[in-house]
Amino acid sequence: MSDSIYPWQQESWQQLQQLRQRLPHAILFHGAAGIGKADFIERFAQGLLCEAVRPDDHACGQCASCGWFAQGNHPDYRRVRPEALEDEPAEGEEGDGDGKKTAKSSKTPSKEIKIEQIRNLADFMNVSTHRAGLRVVVLYPAEALNMPASNALLKTLEEPPPGTVFLLASNSLDRLLPTILSRCRKFAMPMPSHEQALAWLKQQSVPDADSWLREQGGAPLAAMAQAESGNRDDLEILLQLLARPSVEGALKVADKLQKVPLTAQVSWLQRWLYDVCALKLAGNVRYYPRYQRELGSLADKIHISRLLAVIKAVNDRRATSDHPLSPKLFLEDMLLDYTAACTN
Repeated sequence: MSDSIYPWQQESWQQLQQLRQRLPHAILFHGAAGIGKADFIERFAQGLLCEAVRPDDHACGQCASCGWFAQGNHPDYRRVRPEALEDEPAEGEEGDGDGKKTAKSSKTPSKEIKIEQIRNLADFMNVSTHRAGLRVVVLYPAEALNMPASNALLKTLEEPPPGTVFLLASNSLDRLLPTILSRCRKFAMPMPSHEQALAWLKQQSVPDADSWLREQGGAPLAAMAQAESGNRDDLEILLQLLARPSVEGALKVADKLQKVPLTAQVSWLQRWLYDVCALKLAGNVRYYPRYQRELGSLADKIHISRLLAVIKAVNDRRATSDHPLSPKLFLEDMLLDYTAACTN
């Protein structure tokens, strides 16, 4: 087995190679966050550009193309991500070498993919490839495209340049334009089984792997990232409130957690509510077994219609959690709604 993809991706890799004979101009890889889609498509991109592909369709790692790819300067490869993600792999380094970073250093890095990033692909796509091979563009997460960028990308996908392959990854297909979806070949990436993900985490020497994995919804890379941070403090503050809801507590927690990413907090609450519902209907807990007693108490008290209503309300909030007018008010509103549902 190659060590360049994760164990749960082996079958997907084999399925993907069947597309190589008649390669679509755009493939959209979709699945849950934290399962390794970005790493997977980077490996596929390297394989498409490799000059001596191995029998298992992985890149050789030895040719000139692989050397350029590893150094991040392959002339026929471009990666498009939000500014906020561009800083992640190179923590501690100053700037990105293009002279633009210092001008923006006082600004918060954007979480969106902007139209300028799509327009910047024009020159790249209009020149000949380096060795008459493919030209590859990797873009993720696709839901980070803002509307102008989405429209600009759509025009390119409608009239794709010859010899160019787009590889996109998305955690959430319902947040993409239907017209973009229709221009891409969709490729589903499965969630690993709990046993498979847990075995991998233990191989990485992740302590308390089962708890981290459950709390991250079964996504092994998300679980490892959280375990490496070693910080459950924010999650515990929220779970303590959810276990014993009160108006006063909701307001205090909203104040404490207003700087914690809202999308994460919405996910934590969604998982908590899923556990309450699963206990009520089927008698089991998936995400927070450490709180089984408190979850059971809530499941006994709350009426199913009220529970389903609060689940729907939290799901609806997910759409606005990326761009709230006020994080504190967003949290207060969400937690007070939950408190009312559980205490009335």
